[in-house]
Amino acid sequence: MELQFFKYQGTGNDFVIIDNRQQIFPKNNTKLVAQLCDRRFGIGADGLILLENDNMSDFKMVYYNSDGAEASMCGNGGRCLVAFAHYLGVFEREAKFNAVDGLHYATIDGDVVNLKMVDVDKVHEKQNHSFLDTGSPHHVQLVKELEKFDVQKEGKKLRYGLYGQSGSNINFVEQTNDDTFDVRTYERGVEGETYSCGTGVTAVALAMYESGKTTANEVHIHTIGGNLTIAFEKKDGKYSNIFLKGPAIQVFKGTIECSI
Repeated sequence: MELQFFKYQGTGNDFVIIDNRQQIFPKNNTKLVAQLCDRRFGIGADGLILLENDNMSDFKMVYYNSDGAEASMCGNGGRCLVAFAHYLGVFEREAKFNAVDGLHYATIDGDVVNLKMVDVDKVHEKQNHSFLDTGSPHHVQLVKELEKFDVQKEGKKLRYGLYGQSGSNINFVEQTNDDTFDVRTYERGVEGETYSCGTGVTAVALAMYESGKTTANEVHIHTIGGNLTIAFEKKDGKYSNIFLKGPAIQVFKGTIECSI
């Protein structure tokens, strides 16, 4: 089978995206997903996303980690899918789409996508870290000298040792300004550090606000892959109107032969 694909990246978080509105993709074939995401034997990506029709919204997002497993929400992936849907002419400037964690609203202006994330009811503050769910579970921990920090070693240790097999994404953070933070993320499913994580930087912004490290409700995050901005409101102890803003760019498109 010859399969058409598109490659997108959002601050270095990269995805294979397929137009599956005609239900051509074998969604239960986890080996195929993993093969397509393989950086040596496939196209190479942090995850694979299917764009599908949806009765409740403009389109539906189906997301798989690079290991082939269908996964929880991916913020940068959502922004890239919005850019792809715009490229296909599915919508003009404003879109609403369905994902595993519910409906999302987004706008696009050039290469910049502003994506509304799910509300967050609770930030769990622990002794030396925070834990919260921004569509995916996230551990947030402040460290010193982040640039030299062994994210792979320490992230893997926490991902399995503290959270077990189901795991959590692990974010290591260093504050650089009142409203600005550097972030590096170990992602479950990828089982390694990624250049950026949308739900992760969202979790960092809320955790830093909750702990009093910042009083800004618009937080700027620097990742290895680029810069993202998170804006939000807090009312009655809950976070709402959370928006993740940053670039989402088509890298290339092509076809690949697949044995199904």
